[in-house]
Amino acid sequence: MFEQIREDINCVFERDPAARSVLEVIVSYPGFHALRIHRLAHRLWRARLRLPARMLSALGRWLTGIEIHPAAVIGRRFFIDHGMGVVIGETTRIGDDCTLYHGVTLGGTSWEKGKRHPTLEDDVVVGAGAKVLGPVTVGRGARIGSNAVVVKDVPEGATVVGIPGHIVSRRHLSEREQQRRAMAKKIGFDAYGTTQDMPDPVARAIDCMLDHMHVLDARNEKICEALGRLGEKLDLPELPRCEASLDDESGPRINT
Repeated sequence: MFEQIREDINCVFERDPAARSVLEVIVSYPGFHALRIHRLAHRLWRARLRLPARMLSALGRWLTGIEIHPAAVIGRRFFIDHGMGVVIGETTRIGDDCTLYHGVTLGGTSWEKGKRHPTLEDDVVVGAGAKVLGPVTVGRGARIGSNAVVVKDVPEGATVVGIPGHIVSRRHLSEREQQRRAMAKKIGFDAYGTTQDMPDPVARAIDCMLDHMHVLDARNEKICEALGRLGEKLDLPELPRCEASLDDESGPRINT
């Protein structure tokens, strides 16, 4: 039990830069409180002490604003950030290393008994206000955007946004996407810091620009190679190495 508590505390430091001390987490983090209460309530539920389990769960909701049914199965290193308004239904199953933000609902769409709530596999992140409804499975490493409504299975590593939720990105990058990232790094600009998972027209325009620059770069290299074979001596200045650095609080700078 103490090892589990240590893990639950350590995962707060890993995912919340505002956490400053173990004591602060223990006394002031409602997500930690709700999880500890649920662990106990779940043990009572499994021991068939259903009424005490529900009473303890109701106390946890009153104290933290987070409602977790005592029958829900939650894995290791689970973190609820902020927490107010989170609802986790009875037949929910949550894997290891998952993160929920405030206002998340893992709910059902049917009054039928049996499996009617979501399953989150390991390393899933669900953004603020998102709703995952029904007996759907959210694959390992998936990301659910803020305020999205998910009613279908989400494949491993996917990012889902919108109402109804739709996939806008997968972690597996195509060859063209890898080229775009390489070109963005080369010119010292990270076009993907805020837009890689969003259907943004500005991001699409930047993608087109990066594709164009990649082709021009390749053409220039071929022209230089052809001139070299013809015996033309080219005195070309070396291109500076451009990499954006975010270490300085005053903003990005270029290292040449």
